[in-house]
Amino acid sequence: MIARQKELGYFLRTLRERAPAPPGARRRRTPGLRREELAAQCGISATWYTWIEQGRAGGVSPDTLARLAEVLVVTDAERRYLWEVAGLGPQRVARIVPQAPAEIVSVLAHIATPAYCLGRYWDALAWNKEAQELFPDWLGEGGCERNLLDFVFSVPAARDFIVDWPERARRLVAEFAADAADLTGDPRYEQMVADLAARSVEFRDYWQRREVSFRDAALKAFRHPIRGLVVYEQTTFAPLVMRDLKVVILSARSND
Repeated sequence: MIARQKELGYFLRTLRERAPAPPGARRRRTPGLRREELAAQCGISATWYTWIEQGRAGGVSPDTLARLAEVLVVTDAERRYLWEVAGLGPQRVARIVPQAPAEIVSVLAHIATPAYCLGRYWDALAWNKEAQELFPDWLGEGGCERNLLDFVFSVPAARDFIVDWPERARRLVAEFAADAADLTGDPRYEQMVADLAARSVEFRDYWQRREVSFRDAALKAFRHPIRGLVVYEQTTFAPLVMRDLKVVILSARSND
């Protein structure tokens, strides 16, 4: 609970600092709204809002959170993140899935394009041979740790393999943050984030920004060591009975 209160406060502060200053406000050394300005627009006391940002508020009502979200003009992903870290979102059943269910493994094998299944912490739990051929440094024999974030931020080859690595890596962190909001305070999650931040300056920078977004469905381009430039359209599904899992399918597109 304390970890979530602190995360809620940190996230609100980043949103507040990104928000435009009120019309007519004098030029400032720091960007965004001041605490008292945001509190006034939301109809709450500046002291109460300060406690929320400091992680000292025992609980934030849905009405207060809704007013904050409205004034801060948040995206759908940011709104869901706010509700989940405040403990107001639908609670997922905590489960450890060490491997993908047999039915998902079977489905992946029948897909004729790269496809893989990610677990709760974005570990690759299963994949087909097409995915293994596309990602030799991640899913190939003798590849790195199977975690997607580990591959992107800890394997040097990933920087050349992923076209426009800085932007793609930034987006990936924002997507993971949104997906894992309800894991705040979970020991494995917290350790995973700390380890990545210690190993990668870029991950630490992206994570501290607290950008959140839904999983990107845009085209993904890779520089394959044998096939050269390849482009795919990504589609992500969540199994109906195991929503903590993600099945990712990459459909080939022309790179002309």
